[in-house]
Amino acid sequence: MASTNSWTLEIESKVAAPRLFKAGVIDWHTLAPKLASHIITSAHPIGGGDGVGIGSVRQFNFTSAMPFSFKKERLDFLDADKCECKSTLIEGGGIGTTIETATSHIKIEPTANGGSVVKVDSTFKLMPGVEVKDAITKAKDSVTNIFKAAEAYLVANPEAYN
Repeated sequence: MASTNSWTLEIESKVAAPRLFKAGVIDWHTLAPKLASHIITSAHPIGGGDGVGIGSVRQFNFTSAMPFSFKKERLDFLDADKCECKSTLIEGGGIGTTIETATSHIKIEPTANGGSVVKVDSTFKLMPGVEVKDAITKAKDSVTNIFKAAEAYLVANPEAYN
């Protein structure tokens, strides 16, 4: 019988929540191939549009550094003012081989010092007979690397995403 699993993660950043949300979530499909080309070869919206509307789908294509060649995610909820979104993995990324379903909820909250904290909740249902092993650690590391790359870019480019 397949089991449902989840993990949470908090990442502190010195960048303000709205800027980090725009760079690390809204526009990540544009920035990722530039900032993480060793992992992401390309990324783009599927089916027209800018990839950031409710129901829109974005595809990320990966190098051999990842255990799968691509993933497609659908945006299920977006509140840019509250720096919050929810998405579902719909294809690639282990769907159909190791994972039945996977969803993520990201919320970036401001901190008193002008920075922010990224809060990630991810829930996934494994295929029957599949064990998690080190997949959660790898997923947490990947998400941390995404936001740390976006943070470094924003610190180096103070006018970007204001």
